[in-house]
Order: sequence, then C-alpha cells, then structure tokens
Amino acid sequence: MTPGLGFALAAMLCLGAADLLMKRSAATGSEARHFVMMQAWVFCPAMTVYAWLTGTLVVAWPMVWGILAGLAAYIAFYNFGRSLQGGAVSTNAPIFRMNFTVTVVLAILLLGETLNAAKIAALICAFGAVWLLLSEPSAARGRPDWGSLTHVLIATLAMGLTNLFYKVGLLHGASPETIMTGQAWLFCPLATLVTWLTDRNLRTPANAWPYAAATAIALLFGFVLLLHGLSAGAASVLVPVAQMGFVFTALAGAMLFKETLTMRKRVGLVVAVAALGLFAIA
Repeated sequence: MTPGLGFALAAMLCLGAADLLMKRSAATGSEARHFVMMQAWVFCPAMTVYAWLTGTLVVAWPMVWGILAGLAAYIAFYNFGRSLQGGAVSTNAPIFRMNFTVTVVLAILLLGETLNAAKIAALICAFGAVWLLLSEPSAARGRPDWGSLTHVLIATLAMGLTNLFYKVGLLHGASPETIMTGQAWLFCPLATLVTWLTDRNLRTPANAWPYAAATAIALLFGFVLLLHGLSAGAASVLVPVAQMGFVFTALAGAMLFKETLTMRKRVGLVVAVAALGLFAIA
C-alpha cells in the first residue's frame, strides 16, 4: 500500500462532506464572505485547542508555511463559496477538487517528486475531465456561467498552492497540527477583516451557523488527516486521492439539490475517477 494512503482516503470523505455543506449554506442565501468568516470562527479555536491538547503545537519558524497556506486557503474558499452562489455543485466541486493537478505539477517541478507514465496519463485524464465539466452550459442561460467559473478556477489554483505549502512545511519539520494552526491564525482574522471592510459590521446569518460549524469540523479533520498522510507519502500521489470525494459530492448534489447530471458531466466524472486511480498507483 502507498504510504499515507489510508489517511488520504479518510480525508477524501471529510472534504466531500464539506463541499456539500458549503453548497447547502449557499442555498440559504448567505454571502460567501459571511460563511467563510463563520467557518473560521469555529475552525480557529477548535484547531488551536486540538493542537494544544495533543501536544503537537510548536510555535517555530516552519509554522510560516502554515501561515502562507492560510492566505492561499482563504483565497480558495472565498472564491469557491462565491462560485456556488451561481453555479452547480455537481460542476464546481469537481473542478475545485482538481486543484491536485496544480499540486502535482508544482511538487514535481519544485520538490523533485518523480514523474512516470502513470502520472502523465493521470494528468491528461484530469485536464480532460476539467474541460468536460467546464464546458457544461448553464441550464438557465444555455451558455457557461463565466462569473461562477472564474471564481472556481481561482479557487482551484489557490488550493493547489495551499497543498504545496503543506508539504513544504512538513519537509521543514512542522507537525500537521502546527501547520493547520498557523493556517487558522491567519485565515480567521483575514476572513473577519474582509467582512468588516465590506459590510462595516460583523452580522452573521443565523440560519447558516449550523452549516458553517459543521463545515469547519469536516475541514479540520480532512486537512489534519491529509497532512498526516503527506508526512509519510508523496504530495503528487496523496493529494489527488484526497480529492476523490468530489465524485460523491457531484452525485449527492444531483440527488439532494436536483442538479442535472448530463451525459457530458457523467463522462467528465468517469474520466476524473480514472485520473485519480492512476495517481493512486503511480
């Protein structure tokens, strides 16, 4: 078995659940900045207390990589939340979860991870799947919703960079919990500041709190599990496996939110699964 694969598979389930919860919050009408801030208010103290209680919080210079991850993660989740306000989770979640293609390329180029035939085939399948999902026309307009797609593409690039920062921090000796706490310490005040500068208040929609809290807990476990996997295995293999939850998210989105799974989307999802399978054996 690939080192760290079990952690990546568990992270996959948590990240898929977070996608569904974010979509449900968007359906209530809550603004992306509000949801991200509310999620951060739960995630930051929960992550800090968890790291402190487990004795894994070490405030030292490698924690900087977690802080950089916090900046990239905020850009990622803010834009992903914005994309769900006008786009379908069965389209945008798979595109967002394709952020592993960015991580794979950067890990190979910057960290010296190996590139073999399986990874090349996986990248080709991954980009093919993104094209199939990206080209799906909007049901309401008969053409792509470019505003939603722009936000989800920005989110995808930022999350791919976040994953790279995780691996670099681990290589410099930081524990997974230290990295995630550093991320939370920047993410939370940044999310709060953006909301204050935009609204001049910190009012939160009460009906979104259950979804924000549940999303924060799902992400906490998902990211900690992923980082424990990355401490043992290669980012170019384990990050893709952790993103496999988007298939479950797309299917659940079709069932729970009545989103249409056209033939093109079905083919895109099958190609995406093939890409993830190839990464898992690479």
